[in-house]
Amino acid sequence: MMAVLHRVIPIFIPQKACPYRCTYCNQFAIAGQSRIPTPEDANRTIQEHLETIPSGANIRIAFFGGSFTGMSIEEQNSYLDIAYPYVQKNVVQSIQLSTRPDYITPEILENLKQHGVSLIELGAQSLHDNILQNVNRGHTVRQVQEASSMIRAHGFDLGLQMMIGLPGDSKELALRTAQQIAGFGAVCTRIYPTLVVQHTPLAHDYLAGNYQPLTLEEAVDWCKDLWLFFQEKNITVLRMGLHPSEGLLSGDDYLAGPFHVSFKELVMTAIWHDRILSQLHGDPNAEALINVPDGQINYAVGYGSANRKAFPNVKFVSCR
Repeated sequence: MMAVLHRVIPIFIPQKACPYRCTYCNQFAIAGQSRIPTPEDANRTIQEHLETIPSGANIRIAFFGGSFTGMSIEEQNSYLDIAYPYVQKNVVQSIQLSTRPDYITPEILENLKQHGVSLIELGAQSLHDNILQNVNRGHTVRQVQEASSMIRAHGFDLGLQMMIGLPGDSKELALRTAQQIAGFGAVCTRIYPTLVVQHTPLAHDYLAGNYQPLTLEEAVDWCKDLWLFFQEKNITVLRMGLHPSEGLLSGDDYLAGPFHVSFKELVMTAIWHDRILSQLHGDPNAEALINVPDGQINYAVGYGSANRKAFPNVKFVSCR
């Protein structure tokens, strides 16, 4: 039996309706676009993606960036009225969006329900009030908890996004945030290492010597433990690391921090390294045949064949 192919049609609405300027945030740089798309632009994006997606795929339209529910109901509906007909015609299976926890009300949720939205992701970033204050998030942990409860009570799937390495953060605090994400009932999460991006207050702090981002090695180590925790709790990690926009790749927007175009692969390589070493009882030169689930072989071999090089006498066999 073949696995169902899942595809997401992303529509980025950078910094739309954001009431606060988080110290780390420059979404125009992160999203790699400088203009907010109109509903007509969104429709063209959907059409262009549908032309390239194989038939039979499970397709989701996703509104990312900004605070979708911070817009007026009329403006929200101008986008949802474009997306929802695709759901009604069964061309697309669902709609998802990301927003802030302080922009969730029963009225907003009822409207989203009527327009085919099934998954709401909240940018929690951290579930420690002092860290939220450090980065000017403008909401509290209590508001994240209340919004999460409201979303679930209205029958939506809940996603809670987190960032690691924010000012005042530690690996222990990040793991506590993960525990609260599980406790709040999230079915999925995204893990974003904090980057220092040009033209942000955090960039000023970094240049003044008042903030030190995680190294790439530290970010991989933190995310390794977070991924394992979320797997244990059956919470899907939708993404690890930022999407590599042109500004980040060129260095025009990127200033410092643990950015890598294959960040997830680095994390999964580290996870498989530990698994293999455990099976070899700590002897990297031992001989072994390692069965690897289908789709994980690249991670097992490792980024740049790192694990193949670390364990020269191991053979990897893909299995279903």
